[in-house]
Amino acid sequence: MGVDIESLSEATSGAIGSLLSTTILYPLDTCKTKYQAEVRAHGQQKYRKLSDVLWEAISNGQVHSLYQGLGTKNLQSFISQFVYFYGYSYFKRLYLKRSGNKSIGTKANLIIAATAGACTAIITQPLDTASSRMQTSAFGKSKGLWKTLTEGTWSDAFDGLGISLLLTSNPAIQLLYSLQYTVFDQLKRRMLKGKQNKAGGTSPQALSAFAAFVLGAVSKSIATVLTYPAIRCKVMIQAADPNENGTEKTQPRSRKTLAGVVCAIWKREGVLGFFKGLHAQILKTVLSSALLLMIKEKIAATTWVLILAIRRYLFLTRGRLKSA
Repeated sequence: MGVDIESLSEATSGAIGSLLSTTILYPLDTCKTKYQAEVRAHGQQKYRKLSDVLWEAISNGQVHSLYQGLGTKNLQSFISQFVYFYGYSYFKRLYLKRSGNKSIGTKANLIIAATAGACTAIITQPLDTASSRMQTSAFGKSKGLWKTLTEGTWSDAFDGLGISLLLTSNPAIQLLYSLQYTVFDQLKRRMLKGKQNKAGGTSPQALSAFAAFVLGAVSKSIATVLTYPAIRCKVMIQAADPNENGTEKTQPRSRKTLAGVVCAIWKREGVLGFFKGLHAQILKTVLSSALLLMIKEKIAATTWVLILAIRRYLFLTRGRLKSA
């Protein structure tokens, strides 16, 4: 089976969009992750507000540490978005071809999104875990990718995989979580159809940057609010241990479980604890998703042309070699 050029174009533009949005918003992501990972102990709380994380970095002269783990996060974001967008686009085109339908319904869209999401979670989970540990380490004490992954067992590298799969492949939760792309796809189709009617039959292929930004923000904010308790539990499971200080002598990493994290939040922070940092999560994920979808939408056409040009070049080169 040959390479699906359209799926490759979608995957490439999505991965580039993810890379740029992750880099732009990374300091906010670090502050958000450290804030989420902290659980109140004996009534004491180090970070009372999201801004406290930022002021800690500034007061300690560790502003550059807000970027600790950026390389790992970028690698994880690029690979995950490439795999997701390629799988999503490929499975969607395969479904339309096999079913003979001209459009894809919401139910089929959710199943396809779940399949692509599950594949993505399994492939990128070690990088996701490593980036979370690097972000939640003390400022200036973050370790490299390889050292972070190898300081425990390989099973530790897959901490949070169960929640990741639950969020991406469980049909009931997927109905909420995949709203980011499902709602975006559905609203995009309606907006383009409206533009087509106004243009007298000419069908535009891309949204404006502003429209793509707004649709991405709306769809992601809905999914984030409804799935946030699971998101916070995942961050806490993956977070670096509070007693890790970057010294050479490392104590065995304590194993965190979903049940243990849920009990800790319930006992120390109550029901509202499951929503600690929700505003920060919404701010970061909405901006990140909106930027990703906006950038992807604007560079998709360029990526398509570039891939076709490379394919044509390789075809012509192969033809010359055979004739020679």
